[in-house]
Amino acid sequence: MTVLIRAAEGETLPASGVTLLADMTDTGGHLTSHRSVFQPGKEGAPPHLHREAAELFFVLKGSLRVLTGEAIVTLAEGDFLHVPPNTPHAFEAAGDEPAEVLFVLTQAKPRFGYYRLLESAYTGETAWSEVAKTSDLYDNHYVESPTWQNR
Repeated sequence: MTVLIRAAEGETLPASGVTLLADMTDTGGHLTSHRSVFQPGKEGAPPHLHREAAELFFVLKGSLRVLTGEAIVTLAEGDFLHVPPNTPHAFEAAGDEPAEVLFVLTQAKPRFGYYRLLESAYTGETAWSEVAKTSDLYDNHYVESPTWQNR
């Protein structure tokens, strides 16, 4: 199954900076992908892991600080990172410029509902406790990370 999503066709969620590209239902169950823009000084995602999905990061612009396991690395424009399942990770813009990142999750559950729920939480329409209840549904499990907290 060939999937083509033109730049203007992605669904943009302005409060979270996410543009939805292709979900599992679009790719025959193979992957889900989105593009995100992270503003400096704002956490992109707190520590979490995916039990089933591997996550791929490709930095399109700027730089991204990423927790992967117990290490923190900084990715620059053009860098690629693969985070395997069950690996705690978190990320945020590094430096003074926004970071734009392409994400691909393989073996993932459909995730566009999760990003829309996050958008609703960012705008105050949904309580963050509702997001926490969806861990198994979207394979997004929040975890504690002293390494990330002490960065």
